[in-house]
Amino acid sequence: MANLFSKLAAFARSPQGRRVTEQVKQAARDPRNKAKAQQLMRKFRKR
Repeated sequence: MANLFSKLAAFARSPQGRRVTEQVKQAARDPRNKAKAQQLMRKFRKR
């Protein structure tokens, strides 16, 4: 399991990982995506 986390950490430090991280941050800032995420959370909390 530690090996998996090591690989993920190495990816996050790579240029490609940084680009992906920035894309995820931008998507999280988008109000439409934020609303979708909140809607999904409400849906799962009801169960």
